[in-house]
Amino acid sequence: MSGPGDRAEPGGQGWMPEIEEIRRRREAAEAMGGPQKVARHRASGRLTVRERIDRLADPGSFAEIGALTGFADYDEEGRLRSVLPANFVAGTARIDGRPVLIGADDFTVRGGSGDAAIHAKQVFSEEYANQMLLPVVRLLDGASGGGSVKMAQDAGYTYVPVNPAWDMVVDNLSVIPVVALCLGPTVGLGAGRLVMSHLAVMVRNLGQLFTAGPPVVHSGTGEDLTKAELGGADVHRRNGTIERFTDSEDAAFALARRFLSFLPGSVHELPPVLACADPADRREEALASAIPRSPRTPYRLEPILDAIFDRGSVLRYAEYGGATVTALARLDGHPVGVIATDPYKGTTMSVEGALAVIRLADLCDTFHLPVVSLTDQGGLSIGRVAEERGTIRHGARAIAAMYQARVPQAELIVRRVYGVGGAGIVNRHRAGRSWAWPSGDWGSLPVQGGIEAAFRAQLDQVADREAEIERIRRALAAVSSPFRTAERFGVQDLIDPRDSRPLLCAWVRDAYRVLPGLTGRPSFGTRP
Repeated sequence: MSGPGDRAEPGGQGWMPEIEEIRRRREAAEAMGGPQKVARHRASGRLTVRERIDRLADPGSFAEIGALTGFADYDEEGRLRSVLPANFVAGTARIDGRPVLIGADDFTVRGGSGDAAIHAKQVFSEEYANQMLLPVVRLLDGASGGGSVKMAQDAGYTYVPVNPAWDMVVDNLSVIPVVALCLGPTVGLGAGRLVMSHLAVMVRNLGQLFTAGPPVVHSGTGEDLTKAELGGADVHRRNGTIERFTDSEDAAFALARRFLSFLPGSVHELPPVLACADPADRREEALASAIPRSPRTPYRLEPILDAIFDRGSVLRYAEYGGATVTALARLDGHPVGVIATDPYKGTTMSVEGALAVIRLADLCDTFHLPVVSLTDQGGLSIGRVAEERGTIRHGARAIAAMYQARVPQAELIVRRVYGVGGAGIVNRHRAGRSWAWPSGDWGSLPVQGGIEAAFRAQLDQVADREAEIERIRRALAAVSSPFRTAERFGVQDLIDPRDSRPLLCAWVRDAYRVLPGLTGRPSFGTRP
C-alpha cells in the first residue's frame, strides 16, 4: 500500500495511484478481521457482517458509509503497513425497493468491542437516518461500541460514561421504524441498542442478550454461567425484552423485511396500502360457529384471524404476551394493529400481556396504524402471584397507552369483556366503531361465576342449595343476554359474525381518511 504523500504529478497518471489506494483500502475493509477471524466466526454458525447485509438488502443496493474508517499502521516514512477496519459497517440500502439504513457489527474485529470502534461512524449513521427519515435495521453481534478495562489502561484515565449517539437512538423511536436483530452475543451498549427498537428479534442458539457477559457476572455475583444460560432464548422468551425469536439468521432477515412492509418510512408518511386480491366482502361460514356455546370451551384463534383479515397478512408481534395476542395485519390492503386473546393460554391479561399491549399501542400510534381489538378479555390476572407482580400497575399502563393513542380504534366483541382489563382494551370514551357477536358476555365480573358470592346469605337459608343456584343462574342468564344490552345501546350493534370482515374493511377505509391529520411526531414519545 502507498503512503498518503504519494500524489500524482501533472501529466502523469492523473489520480490513478490514489484511486488504486482507495480500491486496496476497500479490499482491506471487506476482509474484515482477516481470514483466521472470519473462519472462526463462521465455525460458530454465524454469517459475517457483509454476508448478513447481502442477505438482508435488495441485491446491489447497499452503499457503504465510511468504508475506509479504521486503524492504520504506518512505518517511519509514513507508508501504510496495514489497516484494521472499524468493527461497525454502515450504509444505505433498499429492502423490497424501499430505502433504509443498515448498521451492523463486525464480530471478527475484536468481538465488536470499543477497542476497535470509531464511535463517530455509529453516531453519524443514527443522525443520518434521523435527518433523511430512513428506517434503521441494526444487526447486532458484540459489544457494539462499549469500552473495556484495557482501553482505560492504555489511555491512562477513565471517563464518565456517555452512550454514543443515544440522543438520536432515543429520538429515532419517535421518528422512524427501528428493527434490531440479535445475531450473536449482544452485550452492554449493544444490548441497549437492541431493546431501543420497535422490533427486537433473537436468533435461537446464536444470539444472547446480557448487560454484562459471563466473566463480569462471575466476578461481580459469583454466578458461573454460560452465554446461553445467562442471556439465551430460554432466558428472554417471556420477560418482555424480545418480541420475536427465529431459528436462523435468514428467518430473522425475512421477519425484519415483513415487519417493515407494514410501516411507513417515517412518522411523516402514511402506512403503505397494498393492492388486495382478497375480496373485502368475503364472508366465512366458519365464523358462525367459531365460538363454542359453552363459555368454558376454548376456541382456535388463528382461523378467526384468517377469516377476518386479508389472507396471509397476519404477522404476530410480541411472543411474550401469553394469552394476550398482538399482531399486525391488513384489511383490504390497509395495515392495522390487532389485539386478541388466545383462550388456550388463558383469558386474563398478565404483566407480560400488558407489556405487549403497550408496545403495540405505541407502535400503532407512532406510525398511524388503526387498531382492531377482537375482544375476549377476562380482566387482569388475579391471585397472590399477580398481586406480588403489580399486575394492576402494568394493566393500568396498558389502558393508558390505549387511551393516549390517537389512531382510530375498532372492536369486535367475540366473547368476554370483564373488569378493568376488559374496560380498557380499547378507548370506549371515544366514538370508535364497535360490534358484538352473539357470543358476547360482559360485566364488572362474570355474572354466572359470582352467584355463590353475591347470594351467600340467601343460599344459606334454603334447603336445596344446588336447586336455588340453578334457579338464580337461569334468571341471570336472561338478564345477561346481549340483546338486553343492545336494547339500551350498551353495545352499538349485534352482528352475524360472518359480516365481520366486510364491516371492518368498510371501517378501515374511513379510518385511513382521517390519518393524514395524525402524521408527524406522536403526542407521547415512544419508549422502549
